Amino acid sequence: QPLLPSMFWYYLLELSFYWSLVFTLPFDVKRKDFKEQIVHHAATIFLISFSYCANYIRVGSLVMVIHDASDCFLEPTKIFNYMKWKNTCDSLFMIFSAVFLISRLVIFPYTVLYNTFYYSMEIFQPFSGYYFVNALLTILQLLHVFWSYLIIRMVYKFILQGTMEKDMRSDTEESDKDDESENIQEKEKNGITCFSNVASNNYIQGQDSEPLHSRTQLTNGHVKER
Repeated sequence: QPLLPSMFWYYLLELSFYWSLVFTLPFDVKRKDFKEQIVHHAATIFLISFSYCANYIRVGSLVMVIHDASDCFLEPTKIFNYMKWKNTCDSLFMIFSAVFLISRLVIFPYTVLYNTFYYSMEIFQPFSGYYFVNALLTILQLLHVFWSYLIIRMVYKFILQGTMEKDMRSDTEESDKDDESENIQEKEKNGITCFSNVASNNYIQGQDSEPLHSRTQLTNGHVKER
């Protein structure tokens, strides 16, 4: 398998991209699949490095192309989501979902895994690299099933409700955190105002006898005078 200059740069760009994800992952918004992301990036880096060193250029490049086929739709979907272009975001997400499910659940197992598990045994005998590569590819496939489940749930809700739910992987986005903090402050402010109004009303109602702060409510419903 001769290594063409274009393939060399493709490998170099992919490897540097996933290393950059590893370095920036701790600083990104923490998502529910944080651990799965770490496992995915580690498995991908090992696969790219090993396939390059062992000269498994064909299978390595095929795995990268299969992953890039859906990722090129995912990033624009995120951009339009942050821009609040709802219709464009929903349309791109549906395209991304179809490409992801077909490439990760159909093409990847029936093309890559079948050849690495069975067809390769018709040419070579099992060796340590055989088990190492197939173990990492199996991990990737399990992660594909996990993310496919989340995507199918989002598509299902979109078809039923007609609106796209936020990313199920996310606990909270940064903008959501800001909105939630503002809502909490507003509720606390309203709660203080409401309490002040209730206290003032009680004080006015009980002004003929004595203020509210001099009376204590007992558990049996009676009022104890202080």
